[in-house]
Amino acid sequence: MKPSRVRPLSHLKSRAAEMIRNIVESREPMLITQNGEGRVVVQDAQSYEDLHQTLALLKILAMGQKIIEAGQCMNAADLFSEIERLDREEGVE
Repeated sequence: MKPSRVRPLSHLKSRAAEMIRNIVESREPMLITQNGEGRVVVQDAQSYEDLHQTLALLKILAMGQKIIEAGQCMNAADLFSEIERLDREEGVE
C-alpha cells in the first residue's frame, strides 16, 4: 500500500469524516496503523462489494478448472449431441 494511504489510528480518530470522504472519492483503501503496525483497512462500500464479487467469480473459475483437470467435463459438441439424443428418446423435437 502506498505510504500516502497509511495513517495512524489517531489520524482516523481526529479526522474521520475527512478520511471517509477521501476514501469514497478515491475508491482507494487506507491502512490504519496502531503502534506502528497495520491493524485494519478502511475501504468504501462499493469497492468492498466489487472485491467480493470478483473473489466469487475467481472461485467459480478455479472450481471449473479443477473439474476440467479431473476430466469430469465434455466438449460443447458432445453435450449438444447428448441433449439431442435424450430429446429424441423422449419424443421431444
